[in-house]
Amino acid sequence: MDRKDEIILQQMDLIRSMTERNLRSMDTDFWGTPLMEKKTNQPPISEKSEKPASQTQAAKPEEKEEIPPKEKIEDLLAELDSYVGMDAIKTEVRSLINMVQVYKLRREHDLPTTDMSLHMVFSGNPGTGKTTVARIMSRIYHSLDILSKGQLVEVDRSGLVAGYVGQTALKTQKVIEKAMGGVLFIDEAYALNGKSENDFGQEAIDTILKAMEDHRDDLVVIVAGYTELMDRFIHSNPGLESRFNRFLMFEDYTPEQMVAIFKMQCKKGCYVLAQGTEELVRDFIAEESADDSFGNARGVRNLFEHILVAQNNRLAKMENVTRDDLMQILPDDVLHARGKIDE
Repeated sequence: MDRKDEIILQQMDLIRSMTERNLRSMDTDFWGTPLMEKKTNQPPISEKSEKPASQTQAAKPEEKEEIPPKEKIEDLLAELDSYVGMDAIKTEVRSLINMVQVYKLRREHDLPTTDMSLHMVFSGNPGTGKTTVARIMSRIYHSLDILSKGQLVEVDRSGLVAGYVGQTALKTQKVIEKAMGGVLFIDEAYALNGKSENDFGQEAIDTILKAMEDHRDDLVVIVAGYTELMDRFIHSNPGLESRFNRFLMFEDYTPEQMVAIFKMQCKKGCYVLAQGTEELVRDFIAEESADDSFGNARGVRNLFEHILVAQNNRLAKMENVTRDDLMQILPDDVLHARGKIDE
């Protein structure tokens, strides 16, 4: 070994010793493993062993999920009856409740029962109460001991479908896990039935169908959307046809029903219609609802908000605003919202 090699070796030893000293001061190396084994009473950590006490003391114990208390079926039916319109839906829901109650009685008396499908198809235009009824159905099923939790998980295509192969099933499965014990409500479900080769909607459908079969005792799926598109969607797949055999049709609200919805909004918000205001509201709703895109109860809510904006603008110009002023909606507020008079 010549002098040059000796110098190189000395330099390498110096670098090694300096590196080891620096790593000791850090206690661990860059890969997270101890540089030198320390004398400790703690057992060694393996992939299957628990972390030492020093690492777990700060960890909070996993909180047990709180399950909402069951509501009385009489209270839920009273709430359902308070909804404006939807007479056919109310009748169907009561029939469904009767079916479930008789089914449970037959089982209690050791009588044979047929499989009871509780999955449903909600068809109708936007704003006709589909989500509202789905929400109360989840609570009814919980009250009847059909579902263990009774929560509603609402999604559409974007909440189920991913952009790459294999990811959609995982994304959909996470949503299903969140919905377990309750109702999975899929709005505009027909959007899952994509036609292109690179569309992964079918993967979501297949995952949902499997979950409906595997968890039939603690998962209810409700699909919703426009009537014609929902019919096509259900009949496009034998698996969907066999699992969804209960259809609820949500009719558009009449102008009088939409006026009733408006007055209900006023009552909830502590607003009072001044003399002559209700007639203008009725005309406003009749005019706007003639457009197919109005959106039923959703459109009524939008009109209500426009009228409140007009009322707020009026109150802002007043020097002294009383409690009665804050509560009262005047004819001029409606006319301003309609654009019939200028500011």
